[in-house]
Formats: sequence, structure tokens, C-alpha cells
Amino acid sequence: MNYIRTGLLLAALTALFLVVGYALGGQSGMLIALVIAVVGNAASFWFSDSIVLRMYGAREVGPQDAPAFYGIVQQLAQRAGLPMPRVYLIDTDQPNAFATGRSPEKAAVAATTGLLNGLSREEIAGVMAHELAHVKHRDTLTMTVAATISGAIGALGQIFMFQSLFGRRDEGDRGGGGLGMIGGLAAMILAPLAASLVQMAISRSREYEADRGGAEICGNPLWLASALGKLEMLARGGVVNEPAERNPATAHLFIVNPLSGGGFASLFSTHPSMEDRIARLQHMAGATSGGDAYAPRPTAAGAGPWGAAPPPARGRGRPWETGPVQRAPRRGPWG
Repeated sequence: MNYIRTGLLLAALTALFLVVGYALGGQSGMLIALVIAVVGNAASFWFSDSIVLRMYGAREVGPQDAPAFYGIVQQLAQRAGLPMPRVYLIDTDQPNAFATGRSPEKAAVAATTGLLNGLSREEIAGVMAHELAHVKHRDTLTMTVAATISGAIGALGQIFMFQSLFGRRDEGDRGGGGLGMIGGLAAMILAPLAASLVQMAISRSREYEADRGGAEICGNPLWLASALGKLEMLARGGVVNEPAERNPATAHLFIVNPLSGGGFASLFSTHPSMEDRIARLQHMAGATSGGDAYAPRPTAAGAGPWGAAPPPARGRGRPWETGPVQRAPRRGPWG
């Protein structure tokens, strides 16, 4: 049902884009809208992953750089039946994570140092399983397309607004394209708002689905529920994600809303309420306590459901801080 709803919402967003083009510029406006949509979606398809990773200063890591974190992602990808994605770290104290890439074969997952420093190994597994569920469902591509069309609708309104203010008009031209001046003004004002509402509906739908899929992948819904509760608490600590504040159109990528706005702004969030997400995961855990698809797969004694348990930590540090090779301390406990 979520897939059908997402498809209908994307179709509605595209139709709205074409209607706005017609309202503001008639048939020529619709043609301009179609060209912008095709070019924007093509650019998003090929370059969105590299753009967003560069935007957040993400640094790619491998098994030698962050063995424990890389190992968690690797084990989860194997459980999900996915190719191994590229793994990135973002140096910021705000705990968060996201996935990007146009397909599972071209996917990348990123986590902040704040997330790795603030969560347990099980909670990190829950978060990264959520991101891999996005990859498996190709949500990153879906949301990138939705964000591109939504942004283009706003840009189209701005183009025709400046054209109406400063452009030349033929005699007898009433302006406003195919719907007249009043229709054109209404489209400029209401269409961006409507596009944003549709985009947010798509994003919220995909977040719920990724929570469910993440619970399946990691094997325990409560790991993700615990992580979301802790992320909600830590997010109230006031740590600002500067790149996200400068580029709010990318907020939908993250597992929790990275923007600092609250109050009225929270009504337009791209994420569902954290309380509802946690309640759904807790309900899943209760419904599956007797053993079913979400139950951990059989593993060796002491192993987690996403793979073999790590070797005991030598010296200080949490269990997930150690990898196959013991190394001298690096920039943080994630390496």
C-alpha cells in the first residue's frame, strides 16, 4: 500500500508541476515545465549522491579506517541481500545518518561522529539497518526526484513572477498564462506550498516503511526504537547542523530531522513524529516476540542477529569500538 501511495503522490506532484507551467505560461509554460522536470530529474539521477556527500563534507572510510563501523554495515548489507555500499563519516556532533545513491549498486551510507559516539553497537545497527532499508526500497531516488520537482515548482513560480514584473507584454496580454492573471497569481502562491505538502507526505510514508524494513534487517525492532528515542533526546541538545541549515531541501535524507526549527515549523517536517515511529516499532516487537520474520536468525553463542559478535575489547572502549585489528587510538572511538 505504501508503494501505491508513493507512486500516486509522485504522479500528483508531476501533474501539479505541469499545471503550474500551464497556469503561468500557457502551452509554452507547460513545455518549459516539462523541460525543467526532465533536466532536473536526469541531473538528480546521476549526480545527487556525489553532490550531497560533498555538501556535508563526508569522508569515505573502509575496513582499515573504521573497522567496527564498517563491519556493522557489511554484516547488515549481507543480511539484507544488498551489495556493499560505500561507507562515509561526517565530522559533526549532531547524531544523524542518511543513505543516498540512485540504486543499490551505487548506494552510499553516511553516519555522523556524533551518532557513533552517542549510541550503543545495537542502536547503531538499528540506525544503519534503517538506512539500508531505504537503499533496498530505492527511496533515495524517489525522494530526490520528489525534492527536485518540488523545488522546480517554486523556481518556476519565481521565473514567471519576475517575467510578469519586468518582462515585456504584448498589447492585450492579460498575463497569467492559460488561467489568466488571477489563476497565475494563485499558482505562484499556492503551488509551492502544495508541492511541499506532497513531498512531505512522500517522505513520511517512506520513513515508516524504512523503519519496518530496518527492523527486519537488524533482527530486533527495539534496537531501532531505542536509537530513535536517544536521537530525539540528543537532538534537543542544541547541536546545529550547519550544512543542513544552509540546504534544508536535503533534510528528508536524514533518519531524524537535522533542522533546528520548532513550533510552527515542525508542522511542515519531512519526518513523522518520533513518538509514533517508536510506538510502531514497539508494537512490532510485541507482535513478534513469539518468533517470526523479525526474530534473530540462528547464530553462534554470543553473536548478534546481524553477525558474529566482535572480539572482546582490549582496554578501554565500547564493544563496537574494536575491529579485527587492534589499532592505536585515532580521531574518535569509531576508528
